[in-house]
Amino acid sequence: MGLQMQSHGIQSMLKEGHKHLSGLDEAVLKNIGACKALSIITGTSLGPNGMNKMVINHLDKLFVTNDAATIVNELEVQHPAAKILVLASKAQQEEIGDGANLTISFAGELLQNAEELIRMGLHPSEIISGYTKAINKTVEILEELVENGSETMDVRNKDQVLSRIRAAVASKQFGQEDILCSLVADACIQVCPKNPANFNVDNVRVAKLLGGGLHNSTVVRGMVLKSDAVGSLKQIERAKVAVFVGGVDSSATETKGTVLIHSAEQLENYSKTEEAKIEELIRSVADSGAKVIVSGAAVGEMALHFCERYKLMVLKISSKFELRRFCRTTGAVAMPNPDDLGYVDSISVEEIGGVRVIIVKNEEGGNSVSTVVLRGSTDSILDDLERAVDDGVNTYKAMCRDSRVVPGAAATEIELAKRVKEFSYKETGLDQYAVAKFAESFEMVPKTLAENAGLNAMEIISSLYAEHASGNSKVGIDLKEGVCKDVSTLCVWDLYITKFFALKYAADAACTVLRVDQIIMAKPAGGPKRDQPAGMDED
Repeated sequence: MGLQMQSHGIQSMLKEGHKHLSGLDEAVLKNIGACKALSIITGTSLGPNGMNKMVINHLDKLFVTNDAATIVNELEVQHPAAKILVLASKAQQEEIGDGANLTISFAGELLQNAEELIRMGLHPSEIISGYTKAINKTVEILEELVENGSETMDVRNKDQVLSRIRAAVASKQFGQEDILCSLVADACIQVCPKNPANFNVDNVRVAKLLGGGLHNSTVVRGMVLKSDAVGSLKQIERAKVAVFVGGVDSSATETKGTVLIHSAEQLENYSKTEEAKIEELIRSVADSGAKVIVSGAAVGEMALHFCERYKLMVLKISSKFELRRFCRTTGAVAMPNPDDLGYVDSISVEEIGGVRVIIVKNEEGGNSVSTVVLRGSTDSILDDLERAVDDGVNTYKAMCRDSRVVPGAAATEIELAKRVKEFSYKETGLDQYAVAKFAESFEMVPKTLAENAGLNAMEIISSLYAEHASGNSKVGIDLKEGVCKDVSTLCVWDLYITKFFALKYAADAACTVLRVDQIIMAKPAGGPKRDQPAGMDED
């Protein structure tokens, strides 16, 4: 071809290989479609009867879970608009640690309703202004729905704690929430500091041991380490602890040297000095009153020999993070002087389900770590139980910040739907349609809860509306019996702060997606595809 056509418009401006999508059909509705697809995935996992998803990530690791945060983390979502929802759920997970599913599902529902409005002919900016008015009104109404007397609570009172974390744990492990909640509550109350606002989630550890069942699970005040003690001493009580970070061994010098030995006596003396040095080190530890040596690296054979001789118990903790937690549990300082020794009530090696574990108990001292020992038949079950415990602990932390509760089991959502709908009638202008759609979006929660439990969603929603219209603002769904009941009798409460952030983040994410009217993607950079670095370990 002699004459090449000069391309026009945006084609002439960008490099070859770019993609450009604009206009309602291509950009806005495609974005909404991607977000809807994501929210459909998580929607079926919402609530206590939520289904599990089997996700296999890029490293071939299998996840069987109904925890939305884990699902979207492992899915590696590529679509830029759906990524915004993933970021909103991550923000929720970091802020509260629970309610990620509500964020994604609600944002998806808002966008689906926005699509209907766009097809009716509303402009996205009118929808955004309507949604913004509606979320502000929602926050006001949510404040009014807070249960009286729930703003003050004693975070060390187990019954009050149980009533608040029950809903969070039940949404992950329905039917086992009573056992799990009591474990989580015990563990959290044990490590709660003088000022509850400083509660640290990291202080409640989870040890997962195969075998047994959930009813074999316990809470240990202290730590559980999955390893065996080095040496022959396996149990010790009321002992001082010395912690060495660098390992206990004779170290070679930095410089290289040659030793010339003439006679057998010199050879004997040469090896004796090495022994004497190590013996001196071990003896000084024993003299300081310590009966346990914890090493962060290998323990030399000769050092071990002298530890046995001086009746010292030796543990090896190779993970830096575990070593720090061990120091927190015992109050020790790594790199000990005689004053910096820690103290434990008992250290014992026990065999649980064929696995040897070291149990470090510290009940009287500055007990700042407690461990929930979970038992279950498969790794997937244990991982899921761990997520339920994490949600419970995170809810406890949120509760220490703000203990107000609102009715759970979709009672709050129906009340919000009713009140926001009434608010939309008072609005003038086109954004009243958007406010009304925002109100309808709340129906997604009772509808999904009912569908996941196999109930007739339409009947449930209409009877909920009927109850709320007659003034019973605390009526929600009892999923076990499939009828509408007052949630204060069922004792299903959600934290106000979880709902507040989930709805806020969802509305923000939906408005962000609606504000996009063009997608311009540059040509992807060439070169071979690099493998992603393997993920960090859980700590």
